[in-house]
Amino acid sequence: MAETKKKGQNGGISAVLVILVLVLGAAAIYFFIDSSRKDKNIEEMTELFELEKEEMENEYSSFAVQYDELQVHLSNDSLIHQLEKEKMRTQQLLEQLRQTQASNAAEIRRLKKELETVRNVMRSYVVQIDSLDRVNKQLEQENTQVRQKYTEASQQVDRLTIEKQQAEEKIALASQLDVSSFRFTTRNKRGKDETKVKNVIKFVLDFTIAKNITTETGEKTAYARILCPNGDPLVKDPSDTFKYQNVTIEYSAKKYIEYTGEQQDVIMYWDIEEYLEAGTYTAFIFVDGVMIGEQNLTLK
Repeated sequence: MAETKKKGQNGGISAVLVILVLVLGAAAIYFFIDSSRKDKNIEEMTELFELEKEEMENEYSSFAVQYDELQVHLSNDSLIHQLEKEKMRTQQLLEQLRQTQASNAAEIRRLKKELETVRNVMRSYVVQIDSLDRVNKQLEQENTQVRQKYTEASQQVDRLTIEKQQAEEKIALASQLDVSSFRFTTRNKRGKDETKVKNVIKFVLDFTIAKNITTETGEKTAYARILCPNGDPLVKDPSDTFKYQNVTIEYSAKKYIEYTGEQQDVIMYWDIEEYLEAGTYTAFIFVDGVMIGEQNLTLK
């Protein structure tokens, strides 16, 4: 009886051991599978980070090359300098990305945000340069001689050139005013003459109306019109216009003068509040619907 009881106890222990072994085996298999799964996920994530990093490097490199391509046909030194500056910044970010481990998620995110900024800046320059290209294509449709002399002039400058020739013929008439001298200059903040565009704060138009006893005396209005290198006029308000040769055009500044028939000195100013580019600026003076003076000024 005791021996039978003892055999039963041994059989129970053996069953428990078998179950325990099975449980431990199952746990080991589970942990092995789970570990393998985690290792596989980590491997897949690492591959994705590496792929994303490679795509970012390619895009940074592409932008750096595009900056070089955009500069090829440009003549605007200021714009070329800006593009060169952005290209160097893009190259610096590319170098930072190359030195960053794909597992450094925080740095990858930062450089990804920087890439978006670079993309937006590039887009803005492409739009700006496309606009300049459209202007150049428009100019090529104009007179060949004008295009050679004024590569950045607009159709409006071409029209004014023709009008100037017509005005010069009318100046021969004794009843029309004429300018005996005309100085178109600039001033810096110290009130001195200046030729560097970055230091200019004011345009000055200093001219002398010649004596003409046949011209009707009284109050007259002098209009100054200043054209930028691209042919656009400097205007404070779009409503600042006057009639010239039956055409309404914009003026930069105007001044009322009391003309007595004698020689008279007049000075007019334009305070610079906008961005100016280097190049040749042209100033025109109009009185009584006639252009009586023209001067060019080149800023570096």
